[in-house]
Amino acid sequence: MSDNKFSKLPLSQSLLDNLTSMEYSEMTPIQAQSLPLMLNGKDVIGQGKTGSGKTAAFGLSLLTNLNVKRFRVQSLVLCPTRELADQVAKEIRKLARTIHNIKVLTLCGGMPMGPQIGSLEHGAHILVGTPGRILDHLERGRINLAELNTLVLDEADRMLDMGFQDALDAIVAEAPKQRQTLLFSATFPEKIQQVAARIMQDPQLVKVESTHEQSTISQHFYKVGDDKQRMQALETLLLTHQPESAVIFCNTKREVQEVADELHYKGFSVIDLHGDLEQRERNQTLVQFSNKSISILVATDVAARGLDVENLDAVINYQLSRDPEVHVHRIGRTGRAGSKGVACSLFNDKEHHRVAMIDEYMDIAIEPEALPQTSNNKPLQPTMVTIEISGGKKQKVRAGDILGALTGQNGIDGKMVGKINLFDMRAYVAVDKSLAKVAHKKIENGKMKGRKFRARILS
Repeated sequence: MSDNKFSKLPLSQSLLDNLTSMEYSEMTPIQAQSLPLMLNGKDVIGQGKTGSGKTAAFGLSLLTNLNVKRFRVQSLVLCPTRELADQVAKEIRKLARTIHNIKVLTLCGGMPMGPQIGSLEHGAHILVGTPGRILDHLERGRINLAELNTLVLDEADRMLDMGFQDALDAIVAEAPKQRQTLLFSATFPEKIQQVAARIMQDPQLVKVESTHEQSTISQHFYKVGDDKQRMQALETLLLTHQPESAVIFCNTKREVQEVADELHYKGFSVIDLHGDLEQRERNQTLVQFSNKSISILVATDVAARGLDVENLDAVINYQLSRDPEVHVHRIGRTGRAGSKGVACSLFNDKEHHRVAMIDEYMDIAIEPEALPQTSNNKPLQPTMVTIEISGGKKQKVRAGDILGALTGQNGIDGKMVGKINLFDMRAYVAVDKSLAKVAHKKIENGKMKGRKFRARILS
C-alpha cells in the first residue's frame, strides 16, 4: 500500500469517507509532506505552485482543529484576492460536508457590507477573506478572534505585493499568541521570510519543487526589438498556434490595457483582467474566459492569482517576470494533468538578465528561436457565447433549472450547453454561438422556480 494514502493520517473517519467520495485517495507531494506536520500542531511554511493541492492540505488541518460545538471563529484564512478566497471557501465546504452544522463565511472587499454584517451576527466557525475587509470588520468589533486556533496566510507573497503588509500585521496582533500558523506561498522572497520569523513559532519548511515535466510544457523564447516588434511577435504567435484558451502575462495594468486594446482592434477574441474592475465585472471576465466564450485573457500576475482554468492551451509572457519563480508559476498554468501545453516568452536586450535567471533556476539551456513565419490565419473565434441571467443562488436558481429551461419542450440539444456558473444574484451559462439567440429567448420566455428572469448575451 502506498505511503501517500490519506488513510495513513490521523483524520476522523467522516473526513476520510468524504475524501473517498471526492475521489481523493493519494496525497499530492505537498500534502504528503505538510499534513503530518500540521496535524501534529506544527507551524508550517508550504511552498508550492497553484494546483499543488495546498488548499486541501491546510483545509483538512484546520477542520481537524475545529470544535463544531463551539460556535466561535476558530480558523481564519487570508487570501490576496476575492477569486482565490471564493475558491478556498468552496474547497473547505466540500471537505467539510460530512461535518454537520459547520459554517464557513467569506468576507472580501468589493462586496456589500450589509450581508456580511448580518452573517457575522449569526456567527461562524471559519472565516475566509481578504486582509482589508477582515481588518475592517475587526476594527469595528464585528469579529472576535479570542478562540482562533488556526491562522492561514494563502499566497502570502501576493498579499505583500499588493500592499497588505500593514493589514496583516494588524490582524495578527488581534490573534491569540497560542495558535497554529500556516503560511503558503508560490515564492519565498526575503520579505516572506521576515514575516514568517515574526509571526510563526519554529516553522517547518515544506517545499515542492515548482518544476514541470519538459514533455508536457513546450517552452519557446523569442528575442524582439522595440514595443512595435513585440506586439507583432505576439500577433504572429497567436495566429500560428491558434489557442482556444490562452493567457498573456504583462507586468503592469497599463500594459495589460494596451495589449488587450490592440488585440481587440486586430479582431482577436480578448478580455483583460486587472485590479480596477468591479466584482461583477471580474466575475463576468473569469466566467467568459473559463467557459471558452473568450479565447485570450490578458492579465498581470496579481490579477490572475487564483485563476483556475482547465485545458489552457498556451501561456505567453509578453514581458518576462522579474522573478524566475513567478515565471515557473506562470507557465505552470498550461500543460496540467499531463496534457500538452505551450509557453512562449518575449524579451529584448534589456531583459537578457531575466532569461539568464530563468535558465539557472529551471536548469535548462535557453536558446532564442526565430519567430514563425507571418501567418495568413484569421484570429480564432470561440464557438461558445455566454448568457447572463438576472437570478442566482439567492433566488434558489440551480444549474439544473437553467439546463431544463434551455433543453425543455422544443429546446436546444444539451450537448450545445457548456459551463453553468452560479453567483448570489447572477448566473451565467455558455451555449453554442449558433444558438445564442434561441437560448436567450428560451430563458426570457420561460420560467425557473415559477418566475421569469431577464437574460442578456454578453458580447
